[in-house]
Amino acid sequence: MDVTPRYLGAGSFLARRDPRVLLLVPVLYFVAVANVADLRGMLVCAAVALVYYRAAGIPWRGVRANWIFMLTFTTMLVVVNSVVTSADTRLGSGEALFTMPLVGTEVTWVTLSYAATLMVRYASLAMVSFPVAFDIAPADLGTALARLRLSQRLAYGVDLTFRFLPSTVASMRETIDAQRVRGYEHSRSRNPLRKLASMKPVVIPVTVNALIDAEDTANAMDLRGFGAKHRTWMRELGFGRADYLVLGGFLALAVVMTAAKFFGPIGTVWTP
Repeated sequence: MDVTPRYLGAGSFLARRDPRVLLLVPVLYFVAVANVADLRGMLVCAAVALVYYRAAGIPWRGVRANWIFMLTFTTMLVVVNSVVTSADTRLGSGEALFTMPLVGTEVTWVTLSYAATLMVRYASLAMVSFPVAFDIAPADLGTALARLRLSQRLAYGVDLTFRFLPSTVASMRETIDAQRVRGYEHSRSRNPLRKLASMKPVVIPVTVNALIDAEDTANAMDLRGFGAKHRTWMRELGFGRADYLVLGGFLALAVVMTAAKFFGPIGTVWTP
């Protein structure tokens, strides 16, 4: 089964850019925010990421589940590592606001400020990363990776992966519907092991079909001599003025934030 990945931002400002821009921007943004510990500096970067995300034109209803999952997982990660256990030893001491029950960890303004910085950092990284999945035309991903001088095997492998995941999801849905026609009912037990065992009629066919599809694809590529010599790509890419402006803006952000980390205050946690 060949299912095209979701192309939700078609026609938007970012969708009209060279796909290499959408691949390079998250790298530059990560360099910019990697060492930002000051919440105020992180909010400035997040504002830039929000403008970039709005230019992607991704409808909320199409990525609502993705955002809910990302924010839920990130919140749990930040709360456990930065508030409950205070795993980061760089945080300075301060007046304790309250003590976490059971674990006895003292929570200060510094702790809360650092946790908020991490939360904003992860959310803003998602903003600049979502256009990679939803604003690059499915046929352009492999070409963009190849034009970035990556190995043709890696470029085509990533391209196939983006197509394989939605195909697997569609196959799972069809399998569940087929099994329900045969009387399959998912277990309503609270026991996770029993729930997992009840998924056997679904997981096994989906896994077998995925392996068969992967083997068929590999055989088809071998028959066409893939990897025997350098692959050419029909799609031609070229940077425009807007592409250079977007890349230049994020490059400037990375340079400014890196310099501010060494010569300014954003490398330390801000205390309200």
